[in-house]
Amino acid sequence: MADRIDSLTIPRPDDWHLHLRDGAMMRAVLPYSAAQFGRAIIMPNLTPPVTTVEDAVAYRSRILDALPPGVSFEPLMTCYLTDETEPDEVARGFEDKVFQAVKLYPARATTNSEFGVSAWGNVRPVLARMEKIGMPLLVHGEEADPEIDIFDREAMFIDHVLSWMTRDYPALRIVLEHITTQDGADFVAASGSNIGATITPHHLMLNRNDLLAGGIRPHHYCLPVVKRERHRQALRNAVASGNKSFFLGTDSAPHPVGDKETDCGCAGIFNAPAALEVYAMAFDEIGALDKFEGFASRNGPAFYGLPVSDESVTLSREPQPVPDTLGVEGSVEVRPFYAGTQIPWKLSAKLSAR
Repeated sequence: MADRIDSLTIPRPDDWHLHLRDGAMMRAVLPYSAAQFGRAIIMPNLTPPVTTVEDAVAYRSRILDALPPGVSFEPLMTCYLTDETEPDEVARGFEDKVFQAVKLYPARATTNSEFGVSAWGNVRPVLARMEKIGMPLLVHGEEADPEIDIFDREAMFIDHVLSWMTRDYPALRIVLEHITTQDGADFVAASGSNIGATITPHHLMLNRNDLLAGGIRPHHYCLPVVKRERHRQALRNAVASGNKSFFLGTDSAPHPVGDKETDCGCAGIFNAPAALEVYAMAFDEIGALDKFEGFASRNGPAFYGLPVSDESVTLSREPQPVPDTLGVEGSVEVRPFYAGTQIPWKLSAKLSAR
């Protein structure tokens, strides 16, 4: 039996999939991510979405202005892909180091995706330009057809969309975000180094019984929805393998408690307050803490061609409580993942140089 690991010191991780929202909500949730992560890929699905270089510059400025004093955090901006997106605008943002990537939402697939792609022929010129300049495409990999069973939408997207996309644009760099199925894990593992995937803490910890058995738990509802236990085990096997194509992306997505606990509750899990600690729980449970540094700190920067952080953070096996709710301006409350429980790992508050 391997010796028990009670402390981990790793290069400061980055979050390769993060929703910060805007306004009061952004100001409330940003400090939690900035306390853990050095950089983060910021999702562009605001209302209206971030579709131009100017939109991204303005949003980045609002994020930086909202950072707590003395906190270092770099928001990496993305362009929301629509039917009307111009290849020149995407290329200009990438060349000017404003856009890190382009985000593809199939229209009506998830939160604020009504501006997304409605017909694949509309975006082929953008994909061709992105392949040429080496710009990553970040994919919400679910078919949006309401006739398709919600538990099958990721597998169907791989069959119906990624099959032709990887055939027609073989050098296109693609991140299949927040994978939830064995289909997704197998697809990425069998692909080349230009195909990556992010995996969330909640998809490593939850299966659909946690959402539905014994009563509906709206704070476990997200998109893509959590799946059968065999799919969760496939994700755990993927991260335990050490495969460099899999890396950290929390998909932390805050909503007011009232918008979650309603007749048509919003999709999204706010995991930012204890994201690294929950990841450590998952890796500990599967006996793969020796693979955690690669997943959390190295694989993502390698895929994006960015340096590994020269700061470090330490996780210790030390119980810590997760609050029931967190406040936002105007008496709004947000409930974090694992709210009201005690988790067995704790992140050191202090960053140190490596």
